[in-house]
Amino acid sequence: MNLVIQLKNQSLRFFAVALFLIVGACGNKETITSTTEKSPLANEEDIEDREYVLVDGSSTIFPLSNTMAQKFMNDNPETQIIVGISSSGAGLKKFCIGDTDVSNASRPIKKSEIDLCQANGIEFVEIPIAFDGISIIANRYNDWADCLTLEELTKIWQPNNDDQDKITNWKQIRDEFPEEPLGLYAPDPDSGTYDYFTDAVNGEEGRSRKDYKASEDDDVILQGIESEWGSLSFLGFTYYEQNKDTVKVISVDNGSGQCVEPSSETIANGTYSPLSRPLFLYVSKNSLENISSVKAFVDYKINTANKPIISEEGYVPLPRILQERIRKRVEELTTGSVFEGESAVGVKLIDKLFTEKERQKISGS
Repeated sequence: MNLVIQLKNQSLRFFAVALFLIVGACGNKETITSTTEKSPLANEEDIEDREYVLVDGSSTIFPLSNTMAQKFMNDNPETQIIVGISSSGAGLKKFCIGDTDVSNASRPIKKSEIDLCQANGIEFVEIPIAFDGISIIANRYNDWADCLTLEELTKIWQPNNDDQDKITNWKQIRDEFPEEPLGLYAPDPDSGTYDYFTDAVNGEEGRSRKDYKASEDDDVILQGIESEWGSLSFLGFTYYEQNKDTVKVISVDNGSGQCVEPSSETIANGTYSPLSRPLFLYVSKNSLENISSVKAFVDYKINTANKPIISEEGYVPLPRILQERIRKRVEELTTGSVFEGESAVGVKLIDKLFTEKERQKISGS
């Protein structure tokens, strides 16, 4: 039996238990959606032998998580991967009360979330899984803006109490732009993409103007961009790649004088800065150590043989040297975050995973 389950904004454990009581040997793939409030079963005594894995979190990582879940279940039909979609913040809240085994996040875990995990006795292993770039997107019929500077992005998105200074028209951004109303769309404030973008552009997570149309569903944002001539937004590179025939991407000049478009190459080599970022899995140490299905699924996701899946889904694979270090951390059950609750903006992942002495040895080899 291969059952793909996609849930939004509810308790995954509640539905996992209900599912296995109800469906038994159901043979077809189904999608189950509900709005039931959270009813966590965080203190299950008999979870070690269960044959399902509970995943929730970032919508940015969902396409990769869902594809890997399906491929894993094709090879392991006795195991069910239950994938939820919410946001980095919402997913980590569920994770830190013991409601899920794996949490997808498009930014590092925050100090407040680490504290919540500690308060509930949840130890975790942090797994960077791929690189991504936050893409600036506009309506495909926008024929005036091909590149925006980081300073202009700040001008657009900075909080402003004075309506006279608020950017509501493209001509306010640059004189050569037309008198076209600016329609802003963005991920929900609980989104890791929102956190990372506001940190990179405005210097602080969550620091942004509030008069934009927000959604935790990236498809809703894309629909808004497609429907409004003067629209502007930011989304993960994967979503742009999957929809590049219907929206336009705008290059970014970070102050170097060079306009850089997000691509697998510019994200991997760091030239698409500061909007390139690592994506993460947070895995319960208890689940990883005691539940064979969780261990098998995590091993599958970090197996270098599955690197092509990451590329095929539009993400940027990690270099082999980083993959090897991450696999070692998983094998040794190394807990905690290398970012220690801090931002990943402007930080190289290799600097966090290797000591200075190790990096010198790597660069000299």
